[in-house]
Amino acid sequence: MMNLEEFQKHAHKMVDWMVDYYKNIEEKPVKSGVSPGEILQQLPDSPPQAGEGMDDILEDFQNIIMPGITHWQNPKFFAYFPANASYPSLLAEMLTATLATQCMIWDTSPSAAELEEQMMNWLKEMTGLPAEWSGVIQDGASNATLTALLTAREMKTSFRINKEGYRADDRLKVYCSTETHSSIEKAVKIAGMGKNCLVKTPVDNDLAMDPEALENAILDDLGNGFQPLCVIIALGTTGTTAIDPLAPVAAICKKYGLWLHVDAAYSGTALILPEYRWMIEGIEDVDSFVFNPHKWMFTHFDCTAYFVKDKEALVRTFEILPEYLKTQSRGKVNDYRDWGIPMGRRFRALKLWFVIRNFGLDGLQKRIREHITLATDFESWVIQHPDFEIMAKRSMNLVCFRYHPAGENNQHKLDELNESLLNRLNGSGKLFLTHTKVNNKYTLRMVIGQTYVERRHIEEAWDDIVSFSN
Repeated sequence: MMNLEEFQKHAHKMVDWMVDYYKNIEEKPVKSGVSPGEILQQLPDSPPQAGEGMDDILEDFQNIIMPGITHWQNPKFFAYFPANASYPSLLAEMLTATLATQCMIWDTSPSAAELEEQMMNWLKEMTGLPAEWSGVIQDGASNATLTALLTAREMKTSFRINKEGYRADDRLKVYCSTETHSSIEKAVKIAGMGKNCLVKTPVDNDLAMDPEALENAILDDLGNGFQPLCVIIALGTTGTTAIDPLAPVAAICKKYGLWLHVDAAYSGTALILPEYRWMIEGIEDVDSFVFNPHKWMFTHFDCTAYFVKDKEALVRTFEILPEYLKTQSRGKVNDYRDWGIPMGRRFRALKLWFVIRNFGLDGLQKRIREHITLATDFESWVIQHPDFEIMAKRSMNLVCFRYHPAGENNQHKLDELNESLLNRLNGSGKLFLTHTKVNNKYTLRMVIGQTYVERRHIEEAWDDIVSFSN
């Protein structure tokens, strides 16, 4: 077993390795090129009987594990969504791991609980969310959405289902658009409502939720004896970052007594820019709201900010009080284990504190604006090129586009060309893109949000895209 002196020696070596990693990250292929099972084949079938030295373990890490790593922090990672790290966040994660504190209730880590409370207050002020809301840090937006759904369910049934389970007449319905995140479907399954309770409504030409279609779906369900429960909208859909119209949807939810949950997991960070506050017009009628600082706010995964209007309803939904968790502080503080699904909780607030203090609001705003400017420039290059086209309205830092050579109008052929282009680009190791379907057409996604990305990376990526298309 490692002693403290050995730990110190290897810890110093590890920090040097970490610095070298970031210093040389652009030299590494962005997407791992290993084949399925290749890493598994290099790992022993059974654990070692005797302990092994850290030098050997670290050598295997370098030789076996590193080749199978996709480098999300490479400035030419343009796939999926930002999942950012930053140097202040990394330092905080090192301290978090060192402390190894458990943050389930106030007594187990008073600093963690009170720092979390204040970080949620900071985020409300930074983003323009209602000051009277209450916030908690969760592990991801998927769990936050499930939390919202369960709270809405209990509110709708006077907290009966948690006690008695479902009855035959609990015919609940949940609404989202066809473009909303897949986690909603998973949430209704986990909540025991069944996939069939989820209604996916049509979208408009910008791929945002159509309020009229939503209201028609609600009225249809009411006429058929169902109980409309909750509407989930997206401020920034996964595929195209389309912005669902909050105010009209909020008015519909208020009219029919539905819980309104806003999923701003990716794009919510843009609310720190005053020029994007239009996205939350009508926010006063929202019941719950989530966004991920671990996506576009340069904070390590996991760190999800979940806000609710009714804190008491949230706590009542999840509160369980075994004898061993009864404390003298209860009722005077926030015991965050009652604010969601898990009991055990990491000290997530520390890295958020480090990031906000080190960047400052000005620094955060500057970086987000730079990303949006780079995306605007990339979009203009696509528009100007005769063999490429824009596939969806750009709202922030995501550009949806495709290769469309002059004279080729067969949609099946165009899908094949773009899939082939994507595979060649990603296989080169020079950059990493992903795709979506826009109006059933194969579409490439260029997400410009990595913490340390520069204009030169975007220019090089565009040159590679054009070159590989020929």
